[in-house]
Amino acid sequence: MTDAAAATPEPASALSQDELNRLTDQLIEKLKTVYDPEIPVDIYELGLIYKVDVSDDKDVAIEMTLTAPGCPVAGEMPGWVKDAVMEIPGLKSCAVDLVFDPPWDSSRMSDEAKLQLNMF
Repeated sequence: MTDAAAATPEPASALSQDELNRLTDQLIEKLKTVYDPEIPVDIYELGLIYKVDVSDDKDVAIEMTLTAPGCPVAGEMPGWVKDAVMEIPGLKSCAVDLVFDPPWDSSRMSDEAKLQLNMF
């Protein structure tokens, strides 16, 4: 007696590792085009991007934060991020959610961002 589920192989991921690597590079490139207007450093280097998920169907889900909850561009920044990401050919959708836990602090910044802001 065979179990039909056990006999059915798991479907392979729609994204190969090479394609996922390429897409990751493109996502980082696009995220680096979005800047906090009050700080001359892109949101990626500032450490505002907490999580990026890409589904096999090329739906992108991003969790990000702001340098402060009262940031004047809080209502606009997710749209800027979505617009930048959706410039990547072949993506189906992009959802950007603002999260404030954990709160952002300067330790999340890259060395490049700290250098740009003279914080060493």
